[in-house]
Amino acid sequence: MSTEKNKARKPTVQTTGHAWDGDIQEFNNPLPMWWLWTFYATAVFTLAYWVLYPAWPIGGDYTKGVMNEITYKTSDGKETTTHWNTRALFLKEMQDAREQQAEYLKNVNASTFEQIASDAEKSAFANSTAKVLFADNCAACHQTGGNGVVGYYPNLLDDAWLWGGSYNKIQETIIKGRNGSMPGFKTRLTEKQTSDVADYVLSLSGNDVDKAAAQRGKSVFTTTGGCVACHGNDAKGQSSMGSANLADKIWTIADVNGADSIDAKRTAVMNVVKNGKTREMPAWKDRLSATEIKMLTFYVKQLSASK
Repeated sequence: MSTEKNKARKPTVQTTGHAWDGDIQEFNNPLPMWWLWTFYATAVFTLAYWVLYPAWPIGGDYTKGVMNEITYKTSDGKETTTHWNTRALFLKEMQDAREQQAEYLKNVNASTFEQIASDAEKSAFANSTAKVLFADNCAACHQTGGNGVVGYYPNLLDDAWLWGGSYNKIQETIIKGRNGSMPGFKTRLTEKQTSDVADYVLSLSGNDVDKAAAQRGKSVFTTTGGCVACHGNDAKGQSSMGSANLADKIWTIADVNGADSIDAKRTAVMNVVKNGKTREMPAWKDRLSATEIKMLTFYVKQLSASK
């Protein structure tokens, strides 16, 4: 009885009526309606696309479509009008982008650094443009992030500016370039004097050194060595000469922070005192426009700790 009920409940499968070998039948499973309507929609879209856009080749030409015409200027300034096509659209978009960029450049050039900093739109444009300028012209020395290389190129991320950190001073540095030179003292100071000066210089930034040696080094620093002529009586340097501040913990030539012992730190400073150092930054006034230098100045200033 149970078997007969199960047979009665078995669903009837719809077939096409075709049969082979007497018992092989073809089921009739129609496609879902959503699939059919999707197919119909693609067909309609295809027809519309053929009408609206360039589509069919005809001999040496092609159908132009009925989309609106596009007017743009070529690189030589000539105005051109043509039917809609992806190439013309690209050229039009490039033209619009150049015009928009020119307007931004005009606004930035007419603004002070403070006005640029206070305007989010101008600031974003200046930074995004100058970031590319920095990568193309400055990153080779100062590195991509502006962190420099100890012993060779200054770190632009800190707030230690050898030649001054104001907008005007940074702009002057980029325009004119800089030549920094510290003479070597290996023929003027004995090994002992050089070691004492190194201890004094290290003591200025809080390093634990021999106090007696540091005191002797201070005497050499202010008299025999003549270091005060550039670095000043307080050893904080002079931006007019590009001489380093020796009283902070920022080291651009001697890799003191990378040394793992006081002896290694002393040796690093002694090497600079003995051999001196010469560094040159080229002038960019003939390589970059005034507006590009202005945006680069703003970008570099934003990299530093004093924004």
